[in-house]
Amino acid sequence: MSNNSEIKIIDCPRDALQGIKTWLPTENKIAYINQLIASGLFSTIDFGSFVSPHAVPQMKDSGEVLEGLIKRDGVELSAVIANKRGLDIAVTYDSLDRVGFPFSISETFQQRNTNKGIVEAVETLNYILEVLSTRNKLHLVVYISMAFGNPYEDPWSYDLVLSWIHQLKNMGVNRFSIADTTSEANPTQINELFRRIHQDFPTLDVSAHFHSSAAMALSKIEAAYDAGCRSFEGAILGYGGCPFAQDELVGNISSELLLKHFNLADDAETGPLVKEFQKLISHAV
Repeated sequence: MSNNSEIKIIDCPRDALQGIKTWLPTENKIAYINQLIASGLFSTIDFGSFVSPHAVPQMKDSGEVLEGLIKRDGVELSAVIANKRGLDIAVTYDSLDRVGFPFSISETFQQRNTNKGIVEAVETLNYILEVLSTRNKLHLVVYISMAFGNPYEDPWSYDLVLSWIHQLKNMGVNRFSIADTTSEANPTQINELFRRIHQDFPTLDVSAHFHSSAAMALSKIEAAYDAGCRSFEGAILGYGGCPFAQDELVGNISSELLLKHFNLADDAETGPLVKEFQKLISHAV
């Protein structure tokens, strides 16, 4: 790559762990995420979520996990919220740097993921932006879910994605994560959408969050990079997926693959992270 110093890698233990039904002890999660932070390999750690413990039981200890994390300069801590209550909890933690809101351009998935439709999601975003306007330290990133299509036969097009980014930008959103939630995308789609996003919105902070088979992962990364994307999200061993998307989870892009592809780390540096993650989930698989 021409300049790997411009590449940002975001690791998402939240996405990796949220679908695991066997309870993982809080102290083990803390130990693992602290190792991710200490590695210095990631610009952001998406560590947990402040959502209903009935909906995502594995994330019910996210507050305790956050309190146990050791911050490092240059590494942001991020948590997902889905409603006003989640934000009200998030703002009580001074060590939190950003909150992520899942916004689906598929009405079906928005309902499945947050129990509310797109219209209500926009109302929630307005509330979030109003609250955060007085909190300079806490930032918002909006996940554009189902950005490359959906398995529900809901409408999708490049123009639909771009129109929603335009509307949300006008509301005050300046950070986006473009998510291939159910691995619908092919490299041609990825390249076209990211090319158009960077052409129409050159000042926005945009990252790529792909779910993918291992065989397709590298081609998806290269397609986004060639279109101007410089921020990529992954998870150790490519683990995880959204439990509300479909019956069969599709894993994340492997963080090790991202780091190696962009010459940011080798196997010796990522090996300890892999071992710690394997240790964490050893009783759940």
